[in-house]
Amino acid sequence: MDRIDVEKTITEYLKPIFGFAMKRCKNIHDAEDLSQEIAIRAFRALLKKDDVADMGKFIWTVAHNALNNYYRDAAKSMIGVSIDEVAELIADPCSELNADDNRDAIYRLQNEIAYLSKLQRRIVIAYYFENRKQADIASELGIPIGTVKWHLFEAKKELKRGMDKMRKTSELKFNPIKFHSYGINGSAGKMSLSEFFRSTLAQNICYCVRNTAKSINEIADDLGVSPVYVETEVEYLEEYGFLQAKKDKYVAGFIINEPTAELLTIQNEMYKRAAELFANDLYDELTSSGILDDPDIWCGQTDAPISLTESPKADRNFILWSLIPYIAASSGEKLFNDGISFEDVATLRPDGAHNIVHASVISDEMILPEDYVYMKNWCGPMWNGNGERILWQIDSEWSDRGEYHGFQYSEDAKRILSLYEREFEDRLSKDEYAWLAERGYVKTNGDYDGHFKSAWQIVVLASKEIQDKLIAIGERIKAKYQVEFEALKAPYAEAVLESVPAHLRKIKAYELQFVFRTDGWFLLHCIKALLNNGKLKEPTEGQRKALMTLIVPN
Repeated sequence: MDRIDVEKTITEYLKPIFGFAMKRCKNIHDAEDLSQEIAIRAFRALLKKDDVADMGKFIWTVAHNALNNYYRDAAKSMIGVSIDEVAELIADPCSELNADDNRDAIYRLQNEIAYLSKLQRRIVIAYYFENRKQADIASELGIPIGTVKWHLFEAKKELKRGMDKMRKTSELKFNPIKFHSYGINGSAGKMSLSEFFRSTLAQNICYCVRNTAKSINEIADDLGVSPVYVETEVEYLEEYGFLQAKKDKYVAGFIINEPTAELLTIQNEMYKRAAELFANDLYDELTSSGILDDPDIWCGQTDAPISLTESPKADRNFILWSLIPYIAASSGEKLFNDGISFEDVATLRPDGAHNIVHASVISDEMILPEDYVYMKNWCGPMWNGNGERILWQIDSEWSDRGEYHGFQYSEDAKRILSLYEREFEDRLSKDEYAWLAERGYVKTNGDYDGHFKSAWQIVVLASKEIQDKLIAIGERIKAKYQVEFEALKAPYAEAVLESVPAHLRKIKAYELQFVFRTDGWFLLHCIKALLNNGKLKEPTEGQRKALMTLIVPN
C-alpha cells in the first residue's frame, strides 16, 4: 500500500486499538505500549501488502498476535492508592492524563481494576474509561441498569479496599510449585495431561485449591497475579473436571499428593515387605513347577537373528519379566473388598477421557531412606482389548519405547492386536512388519515374498486355560499372606486417607482397594525385590522395547 494510505488507515484504527488494549492490559502503561506495538506492526505489514481484502480482520489479527506476546510477560505485584484520587480524572475526557502525578494514580487504579471480577471490570472500564452511559452498558451486557449501578458501587468499595493496602505477598508468588509427577487411573482421551498442566500457572491454581475452595480473587491473591490471568485457566480446568465449582469458588477435583518423608517411608516399607513375601514365592513356583514349558506360553524373544529353519527358543528370564507383574496385578481380586466402583469416582472429560487424575508435589529437601524405591518412567499396567484378546503392558525405567511411551499405548494396542490376528489368518504387508519390528514386537528374517519368516518377541498366553493356571498361582500365594498383607496395609491406609481432603477421600479409598493388585508401586517392588536378590536378571538391550508386554485372552 501507499505510505499515505497506510498512515490514514492506522490513524483511523488508533482509538479502537487503544480500547482493545485497555480492556486486556493490567495497567494503562502496558495498554499504551501494546497499542504502539500493534500500530507499528500493522504499519510495517501494510507497507508490504496490496491485497488486504478485510482491513478490520487484518488489524485485529495483528492485535491478537501482539496480545499473545504481552500475555507471556509475568504478572507484577500490585500496590494501591485511593480511587477518589482518580475516579473523576478518568471520567473527564479533558483531563491531563500525561501529567506525572495523574499517570501514577491511573497506573495504580488500573492495577487494582485487574482484581475486580470479570463483569465488574467490563462495567468499570466502559463507564470510567470509555465514558459510556449506564443505560448503554446495561443494554450491551443484557442486565438491568440497577445491576450496573450496584456493580459500580461495589467495585468502588472493592477498589478502595485494595488501594488502601499493599497486595499481600504470598509464598506461591515467590516459590511456585511444580508437579513432581502426574498420571491417570483409567482411559486417556484425545488430550494428554501435559496439555492441561502445561503451565506453572495451571499447576499452581490447582495446588492452591487442593484442600479448600477459593474464589478467583483469592486464588489470584495467593499466586500474586491478576485475576485476568486466573479466570481463563480456571474456566479451562473446570471444563475438563480438574476443578470443581462451589458457588463462586473452586476446589481441586483430583488428588494432589504432598507426602511427608514419614508417609513415604511407611509406604516403602509396606511394599518392600509385601513384595518380598509374594514375589519370591511366585518366582520359585514358576521356575520349579515346569509351567514355563507349557506349550501355550509363546515367546520367540531372542537377541540372535531369527533362524530360517528352527523355531526360536524363548528366554526364560524375559518371560518372567512379563509373567511376574502380570500375575501380581491379575490375582487376588476375590480376597479384597471392592465396595467402591470406578464409575463412583472417575470423571468423564470432554475429550473422551474417563479417569481419575493424581499429581504429586515433593519437597526437594525431603530426606528418604537409602533403600527407598523410586518410580522412574513408570506407566501402567495398561490394557486394551478387541473382544478376544488384550494387550497388557507396563512401561518402566527398564523399557525403551521412546516416543511410543504411555500416551501412544491405546492406539498402538488396537493395531498390534489386529496385526497379530491377521498374521495367522492372512498376510501382513512389508510396511506392517516394519511397523511392528520398529517397536520391538516382531523380528523378521529372509526376503519378503508376501510373508516374512518372523517371530513375535512378546509373551503370548495362547489359551484361557494357561491364563487361569498362572493367575491361580498368584491367588494361592496372596491367600497365604492375606493376614500379613492386611496388617501391612492398615497403618498406611489410615495415614494416607488423613492426608487427603475430605471431598476427595472416596477417590483415595477406591484406589486403596487395589493395593497389592493392579498397583504400580507393588509391581515395581516385586521387580526390585527379585533384581536385588539376583533371581531376575536385567533385560538385554534388544529386549527392552518388548519388555513386560503380553497378549492374553480376554
